[in-house]
Amino acid sequence: MTPCTLTALSDLAQLRVDTIIDVRAPMEFAEDHLPGAINLPVLSDAERAEVGTIYKQVSPFDARKIGGALVAQNTARHLQTALADKDGGWQPLVYCWRGGQRSGAFSTILDQVGWRVQLLRGGYRSYRRLVVAALYDTPLPHRLMLIEGGTGTAKTRLLHHLAKSGAQVLDLEGLAQHRGSLFGAVDGGQPHQKMFESRLAQALLPLDPAQVTWVEAESSKIGDITLPPALWAAMRDAARVEIAAPLAARADFLCRAYDDLTTDPAMLENRIDKLRPYHSGETITQWQTQARAGDWASLAEGLIGQHYDPRYAKAASRTPPPRARLTLDRLDDSTLAETAATLHSRFTAGG
Repeated sequence: MTPCTLTALSDLAQLRVDTIIDVRAPMEFAEDHLPGAINLPVLSDAERAEVGTIYKQVSPFDARKIGGALVAQNTARHLQTALADKDGGWQPLVYCWRGGQRSGAFSTILDQVGWRVQLLRGGYRSYRRLVVAALYDTPLPHRLMLIEGGTGTAKTRLLHHLAKSGAQVLDLEGLAQHRGSLFGAVDGGQPHQKMFESRLAQALLPLDPAQVTWVEAESSKIGDITLPPALWAAMRDAARVEIAAPLAARADFLCRAYDDLTTDPAMLENRIDKLRPYHSGETITQWQTQARAGDWASLAEGLIGQHYDPRYAKAASRTPPPRARLTLDRLDDSTLAETAATLHSRFTAGG
């Protein structure tokens, strides 16, 4: 076995291995893991809990004995299934929580088979420390430019068109798997906070700090995800471009962008009900009636004009004026593509 040490997140791209294997339990893997890793657990969630209980309530020796038998059984199963087609030239990198017994036992067996195994020194914790250092301990070096505007001004769609035009972009809502509002949940739910931070750190790596990176303006939270301190500080200090559009155009865009909500009126009514602390019962009833009737345009206009715009205006009053304001008559893809090309041309590396 060969030890492998990560000294920077960029080291991941230089690894000379065929497969990265995380041998931790599925719940640990789901919370976060090295980019591109596959999960071949040597203990299931239930087995890990059982061994931990024995360790505390009986003895460390008994826990290691029972755990060793389980690790051997699970490793045998992986050899007969997931690893059955690997030839003699296959080279894996293996890790567990801190580079200890689980990854050591698994790697020893793979090494005895004849594969050239690398073992991550310090395990997942060594990788996590690098992510924390990048997002919590040091300022971001990137030149951010925020796209801001009221709800329904197609900011996310514009960000995607900026990417197509060749601009550097950071899609936070994509990384967080959430559209950033009470109505913003998407199928599949959000990743764990640590997983989001791993995705964010990897998304930042290829970006050139000397070039402008476009980011959609967000609050400090996207759904249940909290933006790390280094990113939030950079966003607060970033220059901004404000997008405006007529109410009817914004409502039409929302109806298209959130068409998944129109297929489940009951769920939409339930989300509208969460706005009761902010609006009268009469207003809530009106919006829910519009949802049941499928009057999406009126509902979208009401939510924008009565709920979201006042909150956006209050937040905007506390920030400096934007670098530029653009008013778009339409929010179709053709208009957004033209706008993206204009913005990319205007705000270049020296812009």
